Amino acid sequence: MKNILIVGGSHGIGAKVLELQQNQHHCINFSRSLPENTSGIVHHSLDVLSDELPELESLDGLVYCPGSINLKPIGSLSPQDFQTDFEINVLAAIKLLKNYLPLLKKSPSASVVFFSSVAAAVGMPFHASVSASKGAIESMTRSLAAELAPLVRVNCVAPSLTDTPLAERLLKSEKQRENAALRHPLKRVGNTDDIANAADFLLHEKSGWITGQIIRVDGGISSINQ
Repeated sequence: MKNILIVGGSHGIGAKVLELQQNQHHCINFSRSLPENTSGIVHHSLDVLSDELPELESLDGLVYCPGSINLKPIGSLSPQDFQTDFEINVLAAIKLLKNYLPLLKKSPSASVVFFSSVAAAVGMPFHASVSASKGAIESMTRSLAAELAPLVRVNCVAPSLTDTPLAERLLKSEKQRENAALRHPLKRVGNTDDIANAADFLLHEKSGWITGQIIRVDGGISSINQ
């Protein structure tokens, strides 16, 4: 069994990724709150940005799930908004990867999975801050995949709007849900299974010849014009 580190496994997509990995591997979870199901996992309550990272003995996979949905018109966005989004989405991910890279390099099949957003590929109003940090994640994914090959595979999952606690204010009413669904060619909003299954695949040996890729799990909205 592999040792898989999930960061942000207490809610939303991270919780579903953790659930899938619990059935297959030894899991370590970093999050500020305790996951609902702690069976078979090692949990560390911490803030990745500010807290010291614990020592691990070995590591085969790293999934960085934290993100932000900070939607404001550019006139309302402050430099601090951009900095906060960048710290959550990019700097914390870099801190983790640098800290545990020696362990990943020792694994015979190491895989790193980041998360981006459809807003990094499609221009959307009010997404300037989010798209800036998620665009950085996508560029970093490709750069790291080149640098760390062949020892560590690095890929990124880029969802569209997904039904999670992070997005609940965008899906509060049935009308909001209906409008969001209609914007997607597949006529529904994503769910945590849709996104977590992609991450699960990228951790698996079945994806062993995939690196440097942005996997767009977005109901077709980034590539189909209807």
